[in-house]
Amino acid sequence: MDSQNQTQGTEFIFLAFSRLLNHQIHLSLVLLIAYLVTLMGNFMILTLVLLDSHLHTPMYFFLSQLSCLDICLSSVVVPKILVNFLRQQHTISYNQCLAQAFFLIGFAGCEPALLAVMAYDRYAAICQPLHYAHLMRTKVCIQLSVAVWVWGFLDSAIHAALATRLDFCENRQLPHIFCDVPPLLKIACSDTWVNEVANHITSIFVGLIPVFFIILSYFYILSSILQIRSNTGRHKAFSTCASHIAVVVVCLGNAFVNYNQPTAGYSLETDTLISTMFCIINPMLNPLIYSLRNKEVKGALWKVVQQLHQGWELACPG
Repeated sequence: MDSQNQTQGTEFIFLAFSRLLNHQIHLSLVLLIAYLVTLMGNFMILTLVLLDSHLHTPMYFFLSQLSCLDICLSSVVVPKILVNFLRQQHTISYNQCLAQAFFLIGFAGCEPALLAVMAYDRYAAICQPLHYAHLMRTKVCIQLSVAVWVWGFLDSAIHAALATRLDFCENRQLPHIFCDVPPLLKIACSDTWVNEVANHITSIFVGLIPVFFIILSYFYILSSILQIRSNTGRHKAFSTCASHIAVVVVCLGNAFVNYNQPTAGYSLETDTLISTMFCIINPMLNPLIYSLRNKEVKGALWKVVQQLHQGWELACPG
């Protein structure tokens, strides 16, 4: 049997779970609650954008895309973790591992691009208000949305294709809580130079270029806001960007830390915490940030609650 066939029959063991054996019940409960909150929060955003005509704008169209990404990102990771906790068998097959890494990298790669598109939307609204309807017309929004998904999954396709070339010998202990390219490279027994070069190159395109566009957009946005004479006008303009800025800081900050940890002083516990923040906590926080800071979202939610209450009273008059 050749090395490639041996590799395809490999089962990886998640090392992070072996150190948490005494806390599995508590951790599984916390993860389940966080996952349910993530699903409810993001499905709430999707439902409100769909039902409320006041939210049928480019800004909320892209917000619904972000909610969809958050649902997908957490769903790639959390269910498998919960199943492993329940089975008390912290393993994943080779094919499942590659599939998880492919979708994880794809969804994670879409997020910076989508945040850059959302920054451009805020730039067009504040800096080009007279041309906003043309710049962000429906056709353009759909094209930008498709480009975001292609951008992320082209990156994941490259990494997945290169990962299939890796061989795994005796060491099958994966120092992580889910399958991702960096942990796989650490335990591969074949040459990983091409994979590492691809990681560095794609991180520039997938990570740094969107960050550059976000910074550039907010440079022009800030310049335009400072030219507004009234304090009320400046506050109103800035408030439309506050939620997006908060999400950018949380998402890109955690993504940068997750994929740029120093080799020296490596701690499995620290890596597990950072990865949990990136794939579980971030998707849970995003809808909360937009719900708590956005008057239009809160208004749409209140209208839906009132309609449900009225419907309940009509259905149960007694």
